[in-house]
Amino acid sequence: MTEKNNIIVGLDIGTTKISVIVAKKSEDGNFEILGTGKSVSNGVMRGEVANIDKTVEAIKSAVTEAENNSSYEITEVYAGIAGSHIKSMQHRGILTRENSQDEITKKDVKNIIRDMHKLAMEPGMQIIHVIPQEYFIDNLPAGNDPVGMCGSRLEADFHIITGKTAAAHNIERSIKKAGLKMVGLILEPLASAASALDPQEKEAGVVLVDIGGGTTDIAIFYKNVIRHTAVIPFGGNIITNDIEEGCNIMPKQAELLKVRFGSALGVGVKENQIVSIPGVKGRPAKEISVKNLANIINSRVEEIFEQVYYEIKASGYGKKLRAGIVLTGGGSQLKSIKPLVEYVTGLDARIGEPIENLSGTYNQELKSPMYATSLGLLKRAEYEMEEVREEVFVEPEAAVEEVEEKLLKNVENRPVKNWWKSFVGKFPEWLMDEEDNDYE
Repeated sequence: MTEKNNIIVGLDIGTTKISVIVAKKSEDGNFEILGTGKSVSNGVMRGEVANIDKTVEAIKSAVTEAENNSSYEITEVYAGIAGSHIKSMQHRGILTRENSQDEITKKDVKNIIRDMHKLAMEPGMQIIHVIPQEYFIDNLPAGNDPVGMCGSRLEADFHIITGKTAAAHNIERSIKKAGLKMVGLILEPLASAASALDPQEKEAGVVLVDIGGGTTDIAIFYKNVIRHTAVIPFGGNIITNDIEEGCNIMPKQAELLKVRFGSALGVGVKENQIVSIPGVKGRPAKEISVKNLANIINSRVEEIFEQVYYEIKASGYGKKLRAGIVLTGGGSQLKSIKPLVEYVTGLDARIGEPIENLSGTYNQELKSPMYATSLGLLKRAEYEMEEVREEVFVEPEAAVEEVEEKLLKNVENRPVKNWWKSFVGKFPEWLMDEEDNDYE
């Protein structure tokens, strides 16, 4: 988002599609959609960039369409990341304070979060998000905002999300080759949750399940805090592959069959309903039983949600999810998927339409759950930018101290004249002069 016009651009690099959404923050706090662009994704497999050149071309195509629709030149984007390489873990951070009588400041909170980014990772892995869950002051619970309280020991439980460094670099490299700058990288389940979940659901306990083309992403919230994330390496494409193999037809025909006649449950499907598929190069047409099609789909969808249920149980929050499951992503549009999910997991389910944060007129296609990630990137990007603003503007003294430290260190490491040392020593004094400087 640029400060001048409050515009954010979200770029969803998915397995089946690449979509770009240009939006402007409106006065009511929601987003006004200025333009969208979409292209077929040929260079991504199971959420990871597998062919940079093909991905670059798809990004350029989607960006050009979005620019034409919005009349806005796109230079910076917030991108999503997913894939089976995504892992999460819990970690507790500790900050010992010199004076227990001083109030805890936002600087203290930033410091304990910054320390989490310094954790040693496995080779080839990097930290993507550090998300505070709950704070403690001198071993007593302090909720999710300890600022203003007093104590000598600040602790916090963190949900830390990691991913392959190579996967993140390939996304950034593809964006850069497309002539753009990536200003933020956001975990896709977090983005989908931002657009499809209601705050009351997050408070009550809910599971966000985003069924994409290559992966199924999971995010569990309880008491408005993210508690568990996971990525299952199966999505809508594996269902299409099963239909292709089971019915002995072409991939495009299998996808069309799934979308038009597919069902996650065989119950209620007529035994004698037949679909005729044209043969290849004048060969005889192939007749496909809709009942058989449903059985093929049912087996794979049931397998996917058995893994979802395993992740729910592994999180330890299986009995606390009063809001059940919210389904998003293109795969959630499969007929009868809601009752199947409820049967496998024992939890209530609904299909999430990602339009909670939209205002004004917009393309009705955006109501589709397949745009949950794209729209969620806008909301999550706004949150990330607020974090950056706080880092820079909320505590200018801290920023001054950091600049002074760097300058003094630079002075100590090289021979310079005494007048330069004196200049550096006075740096905070003139920077903090309220009459001559404007932090806005």
